[in-house]
Amino acid sequence: MTLIVVAQVYPLVWIFISSVRTPQDFAGGDPFAIPTDITFDNYARAFDVGNLGLNMVNSLVVTLGSSALIVLLGMMAAFALQVLGFRFSGLVRGMFLMGIIVPVQIALVPLFIDYSRIGLLDTYASMIIPLAGFSLPMAIYLFSSFYEYIPRETYEAASLDGAGPYRIFAQITLPLSLNTIVTVVMVNSIFIWNDFIFANTFVLSDDLKTVPLGLQNYIGAMGNVDWTATFAAVCVSITPLLLIFLVLNKAMIQGLESGATKG
Repeated sequence: MTLIVVAQVYPLVWIFISSVRTPQDFAGGDPFAIPTDITFDNYARAFDVGNLGLNMVNSLVVTLGSSALIVLLGMMAAFALQVLGFRFSGLVRGMFLMGIIVPVQIALVPLFIDYSRIGLLDTYASMIIPLAGFSLPMAIYLFSSFYEYIPRETYEAASLDGAGPYRIFAQITLPLSLNTIVTVVMVNSIFIWNDFIFANTFVLSDDLKTVPLGLQNYIGAMGNVDWTATFAAVCVSITPLLLIFLVLNKAMIQGLESGATKG
């Protein structure tokens, strides 16, 4: 267990240490050594040269938009499949779950052609739609597993009191799903925040570049890379996710235990 913790924590510590080294110290000395001089100019250069602030805003818009779409559609689909039920609902759920094994690369060319025809290239929607679509199968699986865990008597009692499907969804299912919502948002946010393939394919202008794409800005002439500024940009970009993960860690684990393992 100690080795696993060290293997996971050491890269983060090394990135932070490297982000406060001077470029000369990093290039001329041992890259894994303790820095002789500490400087925070790398962070200033990361924002000035790499346009990191705008990249983070773009990543935030894409992450929030995709997460909202995943939660809304995932909850509604799982509610219809698991709670309401209908003929061939099992077949429909199986078709949704098959989406988990579909590689994202297979959709790049068709989506690029369709986006160019309808003028959707180089927009937030061009990234949000495929990211939400490929994350939806896992979200439906987690929500369906959790809804299966809710006693049917709860829904039957609400129906006897005159509650319809929309009221049951809003007043019973939604409040009970908060931990699962946190789990779905956290798991997918990490994937969406670090997405490179969709952003690199569908974004054409610098104004819409996300953080992973923005890291290319630190590559200068002749392929020279400003490594210390790159490490500073990585530290800034991963800090929000780490803080949110630490704050919501307990709710995320409860969501996994009550949703995924009960299914």
